[in-house]
Amino acid sequence: MQGTRFAFGPFVLDSGAGTLLRNDVPVAVGYRGLKLLAALVGRPGEILGKAELMDAAWPGRAVEEGNLTVQIAQLRKLLGPAAGSGEWISTVPRVGYRFTGTVERLGGPKQKPLPLPGKPSLAVLPFVNVSHDPEQEIFADGLTEDLTTDLSRNSGLFVIARNSAFAYKGKARDVREIAEELGVRYLLTGSARRAAGRVRINAQLVDAMSGDHLWAERFDRSLDDIFAVQDEVTARIVEALLGRLHAPPPRNRPGNLEAYDLCVRARKLMDDAPQTAREAHLMLTRAVSLDPEYAEAYRWLAMNHWMGRVHAGGPTEADRGVALELARKAVAIDPNDAGCRWVLAYLLAYERSFAEADAEFAKAIELDANEADAWAALSDIAVLAGRVGEGLEHIRKAFRLNPFPASWYYLTLGQAQYAAREYEAAVETLRRDETYRTSSRRFLAASLAQLGRLDEARTEAELFLVGNPHFTIRHWAMTEPFRHAATLEHFIDGFRRAGLPD
Repeated sequence: MQGTRFAFGPFVLDSGAGTLLRNDVPVAVGYRGLKLLAALVGRPGEILGKAELMDAAWPGRAVEEGNLTVQIAQLRKLLGPAAGSGEWISTVPRVGYRFTGTVERLGGPKQKPLPLPGKPSLAVLPFVNVSHDPEQEIFADGLTEDLTTDLSRNSGLFVIARNSAFAYKGKARDVREIAEELGVRYLLTGSARRAAGRVRINAQLVDAMSGDHLWAERFDRSLDDIFAVQDEVTARIVEALLGRLHAPPPRNRPGNLEAYDLCVRARKLMDDAPQTAREAHLMLTRAVSLDPEYAEAYRWLAMNHWMGRVHAGGPTEADRGVALELARKAVAIDPNDAGCRWVLAYLLAYERSFAEADAEFAKAIELDANEADAWAALSDIAVLAGRVGEGLEHIRKAFRLNPFPASWYYLTLGQAQYAAREYEAAVETLRRDETYRTSSRRFLAASLAQLGRLDEARTEAELFLVGNPHFTIRHWAMTEPFRHAATLEHFIDGFRRAGLPD
C-alpha cells in the first residue's frame, strides 16, 4: 500500500510507516490493529463490512469472525473515548463497523506543484450551507456541482472536476495551498441558504496567487430563480476572467426542484457499494417520474442501471439495452450535455457500435474539454482498441482535471499501464488505497504474473475471485469491447499466468 497519513483527534496514523502517534507519542498497536484502523480511517463515515475488514487485516487467510471482534475491542481500548465521550469506531449490527471521527488526510511528502495550464484555471470549492437545516447541505452541494459544470463548458477555461474540489469540504485551508495542490490560479468560494421559498447565495472569485478578490456578489432571490442565478454567477466569472464571450449552448434544466434534489443525492452514490447503487436507482427513477424531460436524471439512471448490473456480475444483453435506451433518451433531451454524450458513447462501445461511439466521444470533448470522466472513459475504450499510447494520454489528462478522483480512474490507469507493458507502474497504481480491493485486482494479478511474482499474483487472483466468483477469462473477453487482437491476447496471457479461470 502507498504510505498515507491520517489525522484524527490527537492521533496521527502513518499507514506506510506502520505507526500510530497520540500527541506525537507512539502508541503500541499490533500489525492487525494498524491494518484495520487504516482501512476504517481511510473511509470515514462509511460502513465497512466484516469480510472486507478481515481481508484488510488477514489478506489471503480464512479467519474466524471472533478475531475481528477482538481486534476492534483492542483498538477501542487503545484509542479511548472520542470527543463528547463517544466511540471512534461504531458497530453496525450484523453488517460491520464505521469510523465516526473527523479525519484529515495528510498525505505523504509534499508533492511538486502542478504547472498552471495555459488558460485561466479555477476550482469551485464546496459552498457552505449556512442554514440551520442540515437537509439543505445537499442543496449547497448541488449548487457547487452545477457551477462547476457550467464553468467547465467554456472552452477558454481550465476547470477542476467536482470530485477533487469536494476533497476540501469542511476543511479550513489556506487558498494558496489548495490552489497549489489542484494546479489552478483561481478559486470560487461561497455560501448558500435555502429557506421559505427563497435562496441567498454569496460568491467570491479569489486570485490565489495574490489573495485578491476579483469579484464578489450576493444574490437574494426566489427559489424558482435558482438556475437563473447559477447562469448569472457563471457569466460574471467568465467575464471577470475572459471578458465578454459568446456563451455555450444553454443546459437542460430540471422543471421540478424535488427531481433536482433527488438527482443531486443519487449522483453521490454512483461509485459506491451495491446497496447504495440500489438506493440511487430508486431516487433516479422517482426523479424522471417527477420530471420526464430532465436529461441529467436519465444520464445517471443509465449509468446506475449499468453499474448495478456490473456489481451483480456483469450486465446481460437486456440490461445493456435498457441502459443504452436511457442514455439515448438523455442525449435526445439535451444534445449539448457532454456528460450525456460520453455516457452514451461508452455504452455504444460495449455494443460494438464503434463508429457511433467514437463520434459521441468526440462530440462530448467538443462540448466540454474539461469533462474529466469523459477522458477517463475514453482511455478505457482506446486501450481496448489497441491505441495504448493514446489511452495513457487520455487518463493522464483526466487525472490532471480530477486530481482526487473515484477509484475507477486508478483501475483505468492500471489497465493502460498493463497494456503498455509498464508492469511495475501498474502494480504501484493498482495497490493504491483508492482502488485496492476493487475489481481492479484482476489487472494487479496479471501485472504481478508478468513480472514473474507468481505467488503474489495467485494470491491477488484468489482474492479477486472471492468478490467475483463467477468470473471467467472467456466471458470477460467476450463482453469487453476489444478491437485489437494482440491487446486482447496480452490480457488473456496475464490472467492465465495469474491463475484466473478460463
